[in-house]
Amino acid sequence: MIGRALLASVATALPLLAAPTAAQTASALGVRAAPADCDPPKGVTRVPGGEPWAQQRLDIKGAWRLTMGKGVTVAVVDSGVDYKHPQLRLAKFIDETSTGFRDCVGHGTAVTGIIGARYTQGVPFHGVAPEVRLVMVKQSNAQEGEVATLVKAIEDAVRAKPDVINVSVRASDTPQLKAAVENALAQDIVVVAAAGNVTNEDDEEEPAYPAAYPGVLAVGAATPDGRRADSSNAATPVDVLAPGTEIIAPWPGGTYQRGLEGTSFAAPYVTGTAALVRARFPKLSQEQVQQRIVATADGTAGRGTGAGMVNPLLAVTAVLPFEPAGSPVVAAPPPEPLAADAIAKVPPPDEAAVNVSMTVGAGALGAAAVAGALAWLIPLGRRRGWRSGRPD
Repeated sequence: MIGRALLASVATALPLLAAPTAAQTASALGVRAAPADCDPPKGVTRVPGGEPWAQQRLDIKGAWRLTMGKGVTVAVVDSGVDYKHPQLRLAKFIDETSTGFRDCVGHGTAVTGIIGARYTQGVPFHGVAPEVRLVMVKQSNAQEGEVATLVKAIEDAVRAKPDVINVSVRASDTPQLKAAVENALAQDIVVVAAAGNVTNEDDEEEPAYPAAYPGVLAVGAATPDGRRADSSNAATPVDVLAPGTEIIAPWPGGTYQRGLEGTSFAAPYVTGTAALVRARFPKLSQEQVQQRIVATADGTAGRGTGAGMVNPLLAVTAVLPFEPAGSPVVAAPPPEPLAADAIAKVPPPDEAAVNVSMTVGAGALGAAAVAGALAWLIPLGRRRGWRSGRPD
């Protein structure tokens, strides 16, 4: 069985779907009807309280000056999605349940929106990377699912050739799940997964999969003050934190849900950041994208916090010294020191020339004095008839 995130302290966490074309009706797809209990909690028609704290804390719009994720494909493995939501634009639908697009939990719609909800004038909520191409892979209709279905969902997501895969699911470790994740990583796909949740005092903290697999970017949940949320599983080796409490996100019925909590809702903030990095630096490998996100996080704050809060703006702007030569973001090497003969030295003074100059200058001054004296004496002599002067 696989578990999920928290919604107002109720466990939830699932996979996603994508939008149908006009020709893709339920009958054409051969899907079964959604379960009779497909009734997610009601949302609200407007985003409450202005811009959500998570968007302000991460300064997402600051990163948009460089990229909004255009050209990047993100696959989301979750519970379905409300493809009619005005802020969601989906590109592809993969349904492992044969029950259609409906999101019977709400989880998939929220995760999808956090990653790539379109910016809409006058609406305070937006996704981290609103120009990404979204591929939805529906793997469950409920709060629990089967590991075998999750494995198939990840395999089908890989076949869609995404740049990033979001898995907001907590599952047990199986060879099949590990192989599916390793295959995704080998295909140069960034895999982001939720670290899992501790929903009550009786829960035993143990590593959650696929987040605990090597190479997966594992995400813990943070509170508005930056600390790890009590519900965030610290037994999983966390790489970074992201907002995971008091979350507002799109919800089925064209609405929004508030009070969402859990690592499942933290993971898509990191997935969106990975999409921004891949759009900004398309030559970076999935390992380098993960390194960049970890290296630019805001700083660890104890057990289960990894490198600290993800920082989208730094992730797309920082110059990192460990990135390889030829990287589009590597720092320029320091300038070479100037050669010893690059600048001509000032020659020593020529003593002979100085003496000649002084002699010539002195002669010139003497000649000028004589000329001045003659100019005064000659007219005076002429007036006196060239006689010497006598006293009166």
